[in-house]
Amino acid sequence: MNLELKDVIHNHKSIREYEDREISQELLDEILEAGIRASSSGNMQTYSIVVTKDKALREKLYEAHMKQSMVVDAPVLVTFCADFNRMRKWLVLNDAPVHFDNFMSLMIGAIDATLASQNCALAAENRGLGICYMGSTLANCDQVGELLNLPENVVPIVGFSLGYPAEDPAPRDRLPLEGIVHYEQYQDYSEDDILKIYEERNENGWNRYMAIPRLKEMVEELGVKNLAQVYTMAKYTKESHTAFSQKVLSYLEKQNFMNND
Repeated sequence: MNLELKDVIHNHKSIREYEDREISQELLDEILEAGIRASSSGNMQTYSIVVTKDKALREKLYEAHMKQSMVVDAPVLVTFCADFNRMRKWLVLNDAPVHFDNFMSLMIGAIDATLASQNCALAAENRGLGICYMGSTLANCDQVGELLNLPENVVPIVGFSLGYPAEDPAPRDRLPLEGIVHYEQYQDYSEDDILKIYEERNENGWNRYMAIPRLKEMVEELGVKNLAQVYTMAKYTKESHTAFSQKVLSYLEKQNFMNND
């Protein structure tokens, strides 16, 4: 099955339930080939893609990915890593200066990895497969990295589950174009602008939480009153973001990406 590109893009949805059905190696290769055609800084392709099909390993990754069911329910887990390990080895073999061990290098690799991941995602959805990106790839990069046996100068950045969908959720709403796009220069937002931009999101997001019993229970227990409070008091608290930030920074130092002097 091949779809029109605009349909693939506009019909994207996160799939968390999958059929018990394997993905052929031929199709998997097609998806991965699309990934490596993505733009990359200097055409260095400073990323690696780890494809995990082994059920036992995915069961171990289940904990690192915050017990999200799609890690074990989907037949494939794909992890995109910033990778200067390969590049640095190549430099040594060619008697070139060996660096790329700083934060700028990490950012370049992270952007490369993310671009490749989106190419793979589009190619997969074009062939009728579903994906679900997982923020836990970066949040618990130390645990994911250990389980995937990542060497120095390699950091997991983004990852998603991959398989044939066993559900068909409605696409999520998006902020309006005029709320995101700036022409020529950034135009800061007035209070009225913000209220208009988030008007639909406030209603749709809140209704979604109220429609799912476990989410509604969480919201009621915390006493939050609106979607903004859900984001900052339930899903992404300052305490959790600070803790994850420290974890990521420590792992970046361990993986040799913090030599910034």
